[in-house]
Amino acid sequence: MYFDICYLCNFKLDMTYVLIIAAILLAAIGLVGAIVPGIAGPPFSFLGLLVLSFVDGIDYSTGFLVIMGIIGAIIFVLDYVVPIWGTKTLGGTKAGVRGSTIGLILGLLFTIIFPIGFIAILLGPFIGAYIGERNAGTPDHNAWRSAFGSFVGFLAGTFIKTVYAVVCLFYIFKDLIRLIW
Repeated sequence: MYFDICYLCNFKLDMTYVLIIAAILLAAIGLVGAIVPGIAGPPFSFLGLLVLSFVDGIDYSTGFLVIMGIIGAIIFVLDYVVPIWGTKTLGGTKAGVRGSTIGLILGLLFTIIFPIGFIAILLGPFIGAYIGERNAGTPDHNAWRSAFGSFVGFLAGTFIKTVYAVVCLFYIFKDLIRLIW
């Protein structure tokens, strides 16, 4: 299936290549989104698989796509629940959860403005939960526990999203290699 991109130069592009490039880009965005907060990683990873399923010669079963979609949706929801659960499990309050969220956003913004890498994104929820708990009058020891719970929850959510993104990339590249050979 072909379509004209440029009428003047009469350049034609095979739609298969467009789908393959779109699938790889979506899966790459999904991997980045697994690590960087604010980008919904699992939906992008799943969309990469879904787009690739339209390429002739790549046959994903409907059951496979449904299962991968459900897993992606569950992981997407868990990404918001796990840090809150981690904070509350170790004695955090709503103030710690709010502080963790604000710290995550500020850490992301700080990383964008100042190229200090991933450190601000990791420390933001931790410091934010601690400050939130201390502002709510929580004793120092409990505030540190809440901050640690927020940090562990953030790392657990990031790990789960990364595993899902890598699995999606694995299927994409495995099937592309199989298609080429």
